[in-house]
Amino acid sequence: MSVIGGGGVALGGAAWLEAFSAGAVSGESPYGPLSKTPDANGVFLPAGFTSRIVARSGQRVAGSNYTWHPAPDGGACFADGSGWIYVSNSEVDRTGGVGAIVFGADGAIVGAHRTLSGTSRNCAGGATPWNTWLSCEEVDKGAVFETDPWGRNTGTRRPAMGLFTHEACAADPDRKVIYMTEDRRDGCFYRFVPTSWGDLSSGKLEVLVETSGNLSWKPVPDPSARSRPTRQQVRGAKVFNGGEGCYYAGGTCWFTTKGDNKVWAYDAAGNQLSITYEPGNGAPLSGVDNVTGASNNDLFIAEDGGDMQICLIAADVVAPFLQIANSSGSEIAGPAFNPAGDRLYFSSQRGTSGSSSGGITYEVTGPFRR
Repeated sequence: MSVIGGGGVALGGAAWLEAFSAGAVSGESPYGPLSKTPDANGVFLPAGFTSRIVARSGQRVAGSNYTWHPAPDGGACFADGSGWIYVSNSEVDRTGGVGAIVFGADGAIVGAHRTLSGTSRNCAGGATPWNTWLSCEEVDKGAVFETDPWGRNTGTRRPAMGLFTHEACAADPDRKVIYMTEDRRDGCFYRFVPTSWGDLSSGKLEVLVETSGNLSWKPVPDPSARSRPTRQQVRGAKVFNGGEGCYYAGGTCWFTTKGDNKVWAYDAAGNQLSITYEPGNGAPLSGVDNVTGASNNDLFIAEDGGDMQICLIAADVVAPFLQIANSSGSEIAGPAFNPAGDRLYFSSQRGTSGSSSGGITYEVTGPFRR
């Protein structure tokens, strides 16, 4: 079994980063324009793509006894024999946690189950190379919980990774660290260095520091934030305005900041930071949030509000890939590809109702570039 995530890209890290270095601007999508009218599920798609609804909050998932959770948020896909599992956070207070849908080799839903309960505002997270899902609490002194997508093992709280307003995680197997974003206006960008790679029970929490334009990583003295928030403990810690999605591949960690609507690229090997996308010149992407990548290097970025689109960044071009109709009170979350790379999963967190009880989780199938 293997997780689909940070790895297996067509270009090396430096080449991929260079392709994005000029900054993405509005342009024509490699998939062509969106349809002029939405499909039966309310989704505008390029020609050749189709959608289906795989789950609705408050309703049982087909072929299971699991009632799909409210406010579905961050997610990821994990290979499961010839099929796969899609995990999804629930961003509600006190009863958040994580749910999962199991798919067979043909894409049919064969089951669903709960993998974490009793946590609060589980927003985004990240997959690990050892096939676990890191689910993050977006609350003051929130924790990271390591969960089993198959539901065989109980989710485990990982306080060594720091207690702060967690948003997303991305595993870097090359440097054996986990990058993390913080959803605060004065948030930071962190990395966790486990004592032993594959075991998140102990290790060192570090924060990105900028001094006279030079970047470095410095340890956070008190990851538990007993007396002071982690973001305020290290002098010179670089501030990011509302950290959101986080994704690693090919030597680069991509992350988004909602306060200034930017997509950042951290070149891990060169220890350099650049801006892949910032608003302006009529570019369509707004309300940047969760981010994932296709195996051919394209980035897919979900909007929190905006036009309710998932936009893609292909080299130096940003363009809409899909749009959901009649959902202005919602946000798109949890984009993730299945192992074959021909199905994209995501959720409209509050659906057309604008309520956390109205969440809808979708699948889009089609000729994705690979």
